[in-house]
Amino acid sequence: MAAFHAVYYREANGSEPVRAYLDDLDDGIGAVLAQQIDRLNLLSDEVPHLPFPHSSQVDGELRELRCHYGRQLYRVLYRRSDRLLVLLHIFAKRTAKIPAAEMNLAHERWLNFKDRMDAQPRRPPRAAGHDAP
Repeated sequence: MAAFHAVYYREANGSEPVRAYLDDLDDGIGAVLAQQIDRLNLLSDEVPHLPFPHSSQVDGELRELRCHYGRQLYRVLYRRSDRLLVLLHIFAKRTAKIPAAEMNLAHERWLNFKDRMDAQPRRPPRAAGHDAP
């Protein structure tokens, strides 16, 4: 049973927008959302998607992880790349439909991710973290 692995999308400059968003939230909210994101690591070929209401298809292969903290709703937009689930974008949901701007940003990040991963030779992003050069 081959498992999938959720990873944060990383910009070419090394920043990780989804992780930064979570870090900016109150500790309790961030911890709950991170725990919900960790559920994606339980997926495998036998169970390729979390069932509704935890996850749903948004547009093509773009999916949403439906997270909540009390009455506050959050959505994490992600796509699968082989064994990886790339977490592209996160936002607080305040409308019935996902705003087009939120989906467009996720699509742009996906295209950027694919361009960099398909480049020959592959150009990995700059390392992130406190000890990065």
